[in-house]
Amino acid sequence: MDHQRPSVEEILARLPELAPYGREAARLRPERGEPGVGDSSIGGPLRWPADEPWPRCPVQEDGGPDGYPAMVPLAQVHARDVPGPWWPDGVDLLQVLWCPVEHWDPPAGQADVSPVVELRWRRSAELLGVAVAGPPEPSERYEEEYLPEPCVFSVERLTDFPYREELPPELRPALQQLVRDTDPEGKDVITRVAGWKLGGWPTWHLSSPGTPACRTCGDQTTLLLTIASDDVTDLVVGRWGDLRIFTCPTDHTHPFTADLH
Repeated sequence: MDHQRPSVEEILARLPELAPYGREAARLRPERGEPGVGDSSIGGPLRWPADEPWPRCPVQEDGGPDGYPAMVPLAQVHARDVPGPWWPDGVDLLQVLWCPVEHWDPPAGQADVSPVVELRWRRSAELLGVAVAGPPEPSERYEEEYLPEPCVFSVERLTDFPYREELPPELRPALQQLVRDTDPEGKDVITRVAGWKLGGWPTWHLSSPGTPACRTCGDQTTLLLTIASDDVTDLVVGRWGDLRIFTCPTDHTHPFTADLH
């Protein structure tokens, strides 16, 4: 049986030293549906201008159209639905696409053995009244687990906390005890909240924590989006893991970094 996560007030009452490490996050809870081009969605259509070229994977594929397969919509998020610190000034629409095949030799900044990801930040007002393009058919080599089912989502606002190894050593025993007291079976529902998520702290399944630096300016990146394996969207990344997208907190136009855990 899964134990419910305590409220942030209850967590901080037990361990007030955690407060400086809390990060705002929004867990996206997908539900199968029929989202439209103007909706926030996972696997739904994008409000994509008809006069703007549709993104293609930068990795050439033998036998694909023009050698570079079209990417497919993964997520579209409006700031009106998920406000938070992850929005750059003047931007209120995030579109995420990927090439639905595993890439063993991906471009710089992309995750190994996973889809190649593309981000588009937009101002939704600039798209009003603009003709919308439908996505091209995916490459014949697409992998089923990388084609999401169309979903709408509800939003759960929360304060997320880091894995104990990312805390000062003196705080780790108290956090570990809090985790045990919350779930005697040892499941951690306090830190690194799982699932589709904007913001918060990254999950770590396969390696020790290590947030990448921005490849342009060297600043430490922050977690923008967690793409999770789940039965609702029907996506599986890695070994039932997560693909995380990290962005530069100083300039959202700097290249992002994606990794797989």
